[in-house]
Amino acid sequence: MHLLNAENVTVSVAGRTILDSISLGLDDGARVGVVGRNGDGKSTLLRVLAGRQEPDGGRITHSRGLRVGVLSQQDDPGHGLTVRRAVVGDVADHVWASDRRVRDVVNGLLGDIASTVPGGFEAQVSELSGGQRRRVALAAVLIGDHDLLLLDEPTNHLDVEGVAWLAEHLRDRWPAGRGALVVVTHDRWFLDAVCERTWEIHDGVVDTYEGGYAAYVLTRAERARVAAVTAERRANLLRKELAWLRRGAPARTSKPRFRLDAATALIADEPPPRDTVELQRIASVRLGKDVVDLEQVTYAIGDESAAARRVILDDVTWLIGPGDRLGVVGANGSGKTTMLRLVTGDLTPDAGRVRRGKTVRIAMLSQDLRELAEVEDLRVVEAVERERGSVRIGDQEVSAGQLVERLGFTRERAWIPVRELSGGERRRLQLVRLLVHEPNVLLLDEPTNDLDTDTLTALEDLLDGFAGSLVVVSHDRYLLERVTDRQVALLGDGTVRDLPGGVEEFLARRRAADGAVAPGSEKPRGGVQASTEAHSGSQVRAARKEMARLERQLDKLAQTEQRLHEQMSARATDHEAVATLAAELRAVHENRERTEEEWLAAAEVAG
Repeated sequence: MHLLNAENVTVSVAGRTILDSISLGLDDGARVGVVGRNGDGKSTLLRVLAGRQEPDGGRITHSRGLRVGVLSQQDDPGHGLTVRRAVVGDVADHVWASDRRVRDVVNGLLGDIASTVPGGFEAQVSELSGGQRRRVALAAVLIGDHDLLLLDEPTNHLDVEGVAWLAEHLRDRWPAGRGALVVVTHDRWFLDAVCERTWEIHDGVVDTYEGGYAAYVLTRAERARVAAVTAERRANLLRKELAWLRRGAPARTSKPRFRLDAATALIADEPPPRDTVELQRIASVRLGKDVVDLEQVTYAIGDESAAARRVILDDVTWLIGPGDRLGVVGANGSGKTTMLRLVTGDLTPDAGRVRRGKTVRIAMLSQDLRELAEVEDLRVVEAVERERGSVRIGDQEVSAGQLVERLGFTRERAWIPVRELSGGERRRLQLVRLLVHEPNVLLLDEPTNDLDTDTLTALEDLLDGFAGSLVVVSHDRYLLERVTDRQVALLGDGTVRDLPGGVEEFLARRRAADGAVAPGSEKPRGGVQASTEAHSGSQVRAARKEMARLERQLDKLAQTEQRLHEQMSARATDHEAVATLAAELRAVHENRERTEEEWLAAAEVAG
């Protein structure tokens, strides 16, 4: 069933065309992720699709009776509303509590409000923090009975556990082929987990890609290679991103399995994202043996005699060595930022001590960016040059202007006053100002806030050459896996735990603590083992034979897809031919999706 259609939609803002005669549609079952640089029109597109903003040209048509739920980026202060009324209205408790979906949303998003905010669900929305108000708004949208959800940055203010819950909830929300979702997000793990199609907005147009983020990166690189329209530096970043996807966590998603295999030729000569051994060697020279040691540290919030006193760290020993690249995860309020401030010396422990090496130079990117207050009237490049004119990244000397450009500032944006920058641009600027001092210990507190996917890729590329100790606090699973070698967790019990299994282990520990999973269980591994043991030898042999047949079929489909891409490139000016070839390409994509699903089903039997 067709839900929505956009025909030749044009939107201009202050003389600049944001959307230029775009046409697209949404059917039941669509799961679309929207990506693009900050300011390219992602939020504008959602407002136009929702009917909240009239386009300057073209039209939007909705199917009769379409129910649309919208989460915007702007917080509603909710004056006069309690949390209860904002989420469930005047519905009686016994009514909404009997609905499993509503209970799931309330428990998944608002549990901490019920337990930590005075008044719980009767608290005024206007008295909540910005992050709590955001989750109240998201809960209200998810509880509604909508045919189409348009979500603008729903993962903002969610911790890694909350992002995982939201992904699972959206996947399970509708039966197959029912309802549609369009989500703007910079969380690349979330895009892969939820979305089956990607819209990229750039230069006033919308390009469509099949699959989530991993498939989008590959297809975009393929288009760049075939059409030869992408600048050399941008293409190199994409190849590096592909190399990470190919070599990275193998269980990130099953969908791109064959797409990633097809990327082998593109990245055959691409080295690993960073030379860990060389970076460790350089870091050891710069830092010596001792970096930062937290020794039997205890730190609590609140007066010792107060009932509300909360212990953040309880007799914790945590060591940061030369060249360590550590990711820190934990629920909101578990003390991640507090631990970073103990490392910098901004806070003093109640017991124990923090030892820092003599050669250590620490720089910390804070969440609130208060450090920019003193340079609001300077231009971007001037704000960097005030700190230092150049910096060495790896074995290269990079000027302040080059470093600013490397983190996504165009020449025009590099010469505007700091006070006019967007949130993402301010975060990038402060990171540049930190890096020019050449710190050898870099602490990043939620560095991905307000950054688009292209800028995140550039940031990761920059961090690959950082020859020092790196500690990253983030809810962005993709970033943590990409730039750190080891993760630790604050579980809210005053301890810091190593996570050999990464973020998945953290989520498993949290589920176990809630009683959802038995302690020590390994659900994915156990599930596969049980499935393998349940099938006879003849079934396994038949499944392996079927896998071989499907792999040959997938090879043929890949060749057909490559031929169609080449024909589209060769006949790019023939619009009718391109439209016909595009239809053939969509059919090939659908055939490949079905074949991949059949292969995965056979692989589960084959073991």
